[in-house]
Amino acid sequence: MGIQTITKQGYLSELVQQVQQVPMVKSELKELRDRASIILEELALPTKRDEEWQFTDLADLYAIKFTSPPPQTELDSGAIEHLILPEAKDSHLVFINGFYASKLSSSAALPAGIFIGNLSQLPDAYPIQDYLGKQQGSTEIFTAINTTGISDVAVVWASKDVVVETPIHLLFITTTGDTPTITQPRILVVLETGAKLTLVEQYVATGDSCSETIVSQPYFTNGVMEIFVQENAVLDHSRIQRETSAAFHIARSAISQAKYSQYHCHTISLGAKISRHNLDIFQTGEGTETTLNGLTMIKGNQVADKHSNICLNYPNGVTRQVHKTIVDDRASVVFNGRVFVGKKAQQTNAGQISRNLVLSPKARVNTKPQLEIIADNVKCSHGATVSQLEGDEIFYLQSRGLDQSTATSLLVEAFALDIVNKLPVASMRQILAKCMACKTMVV
Repeated sequence: MGIQTITKQGYLSELVQQVQQVPMVKSELKELRDRASIILEELALPTKRDEEWQFTDLADLYAIKFTSPPPQTELDSGAIEHLILPEAKDSHLVFINGFYASKLSSSAALPAGIFIGNLSQLPDAYPIQDYLGKQQGSTEIFTAINTTGISDVAVVWASKDVVVETPIHLLFITTTGDTPTITQPRILVVLETGAKLTLVEQYVATGDSCSETIVSQPYFTNGVMEIFVQENAVLDHSRIQRETSAAFHIARSAISQAKYSQYHCHTISLGAKISRHNLDIFQTGEGTETTLNGLTMIKGNQVADKHSNICLNYPNGVTRQVHKTIVDDRASVVFNGRVFVGKKAQQTNAGQISRNLVLSPKARVNTKPQLEIIADNVKCSHGATVSQLEGDEIFYLQSRGLDQSTATSLLVEAFALDIVNKLPVASMRQILAKCMACKTMVV
């Protein structure tokens, strides 16, 4: 019996039953759940025979039986104090194992016209039914699994012309127990016309934030984020994944950009045994600006898979994407960046580059920057490099009195910090720089 048959009839069914056991905070979510359940009846979990997953083997994930954790929102505030960004001490939401922890969250520093909280706190005046579950791509298998078990939503909603100077921090914490668990974070972000804010989305597990020695049960984070950036709105979004080495992390971020909007995204992936992030950008109006900066830094037997998809169907769009990877030991990285320029997307200016640093002869990089252009008046470019550290650079540093290990570390940090230094929140830049300085890849 083939793996596709096994996953569809057995593993997938059991997984869906588990996630559907989590109670809903609002009965209105039932329709979304039911619709996703119908979609899942026609789907099977992917294997390496699927083109989109040909370099990422999920056999280790399928070998584990995950259960939904019981509701837990209690943690000693002192135990997670170091995880809250100082700039967001009064503008953060905390979710523990997927459940909203109101006592650990705060919105005291935010101005009028901005809501942050969970779905049960959202006033009825907000038309959430027009946004939740409305992004393209709802039939992607892991997105559908998230939706069929949707129980709560982290909501960030900026009203028209509201400018939020304070960064907003969404912190998702997993506490591991005696059995493998699955958590399914769900995020909805809406910026109405002319709004502007900075958002930090972070995934961690309890423990020392710069420790490689955490031993935990396997756990599975399956997240979905939907973002709507309306006309002339500006969102600066940082996504930090620092799960433990026992974790499986699969997530999808879907972003809709209306005309003249700006979306700037910085993704940092350091943790998890196997991670996969799908980043989909959908242009819904002319003159959009999109910036995607990414860094993946892994070692050991880690696997990190990043797929991005930018769909441009209106004129005068500008996109810039730089994705860097640092791969050591026997780790494996996948990058697939697709930019689609439709016939109506004239005068598009799009650039994409994938830069990869391989530190071990057994490390592996599979990179595929991809342009699909139908319009005839555009300026587009893409490229990829895979290289090792230059011997001349190491020799130069050694000639200045540094040993080989220190010289190598300095060159690796410099390569990574080019992306880290683009993060808009200073404390997050410092945290990640510290992790790199002590050669730490996971929480």
